[in-house]
Amino acid sequence: MAGPLRFRRSNATWSRDRVREQLLAPLEATFGARLEEPWFSVGDDRYDAVRLDMANGDFALFAFRPGRAYWLGNTETPEALWRTDKETFAEAPYAVSRWAERELTARLEVTDPWLAEFEYVTWFFLPVFFSKDGRNTTRTFFADDAAGFPDATREAGLEFYESLLATGTLDEYRYTMASKLGTSPGYDLTRMRATMSEFTVAKLLADAGLEFVPEVEQDSGHALDFAVGDRLLEVTRPEPPARRSHADHPVAAVKETGGAKRSDQLAKHPDAILFVDCTSFTDAEWSAVRGERPRVGHEPTVVFRARPSGRVEGYLHGQLPFDLEGSIELV
Repeated sequence: MAGPLRFRRSNATWSRDRVREQLLAPLEATFGARLEEPWFSVGDDRYDAVRLDMANGDFALFAFRPGRAYWLGNTETPEALWRTDKETFAEAPYAVSRWAERELTARLEVTDPWLAEFEYVTWFFLPVFFSKDGRNTTRTFFADDAAGFPDATREAGLEFYESLLATGTLDEYRYTMASKLGTSPGYDLTRMRATMSEFTVAKLLADAGLEFVPEVEQDSGHALDFAVGDRLLEVTRPEPPARRSHADHPVAAVKETGGAKRSDQLAKHPDAILFVDCTSFTDAEWSAVRGERPRVGHEPTVVFRARPSGRVEGYLHGQLPFDLEGSIELV
C-alpha cells in the first residue's frame, strides 16, 4: 500500500524545462497531465513551484530551487525521482510544508467544503485525505459514518474529534495516528471505526490530564496502542450485533471481542489495561451492556461508550493505576 503522503526530496537542480521534460512528459503520456501554476507561492522566495493535474484526478506539487526540490503527490512517481529520500510534513522545510498544506487545504475547500470547516481535523488528516489509498475512503468514512458515530450527523462526529485535535496533544504523532485510518486497500468500516476508538481513548487520557505515548512497540512483536507511564493500554471495539455473524447480543459481543484480545496481545502483556469501546452500539444495546456489566476475563478493563456531545459513560473491572475522573462517567 502507498501509505500517507510524504515529500520526495531531490538534491538535484531543477528548472521549468527539466520539469516539463522529466516530470510532465511521462505523466502526460500515462495520465494526460497538465502543468499549472500553484494557487499559493512558497514562503521562501528561493523556490519556484508548479502543480501537475492528471485527467484521472491524481495530482502532484513540485517546489524547486538550485540543489533542492520537493515532490508531493498521489500519482505515479516519475523515474527521475525514484531514488530520492522521503520526508514528512514535519521533516521538510517549514516554508515548503506550509505551502503544500495551503494547496491541499484549498483543494479540500473546493471538493469537500463540509470537511474543510473542521480546521484541526483537516490539518491532521491531510496526509491521508490526499493519499493514493485513503483519499476516497477517509472522506467517505467521515461523511457517511460520522467518524465512527453511526447514529450521529457528520458534523457532530467531527466536532468530537476537532476538540481533541485542537489541543495539539497528538501533533507529534500525526503520521503514526493518521496513517492508521487511511492506508486500507479498500473501505474497511470495521478497521476505520477501530482506529477512531484509539482517538477516543486518547481524548479520555488527555481530558484526564494524563501524559501518554501512542503505538508502543514491544519485544514481543506487538505494538500496543498506548503507554501511560510504565503501563500499557490496548483498545478494542466490538462491532454492533447487527453487523456480526455470531455473538448477536451486545453482551456476547463485548465478551467475544475482549476475549480475542486476551488470547493475543494481552496473553503476552497481562499487565496491560484493556479499553473496550462500545460507541458503535445503539442506546438499547449499550443499555443492555451497562445493565449487566459483563467481564471479559481480563483486569483492569474499562468498557465505555462515547457520544458526540463529549459525554462518555463506562464501567470498570479491576483497579486502574491512574484516575480518569473528568473524562468518563462511571456507572
